[in-house]
Amino acid sequence: GFKSLQENQKVSFEVKMGPKGKQAANIKPV
Repeated sequence: GFKSLQENQKVSFEVKMGPKGKQAANIKPV
């Protein structure tokens, strides 16, 4: 999850609509 990412690390992700609004999916470090 997000906790495994370093602060200010650039990531690639897709924003998809979930039940609670926008959610990030397919997050990958770049």
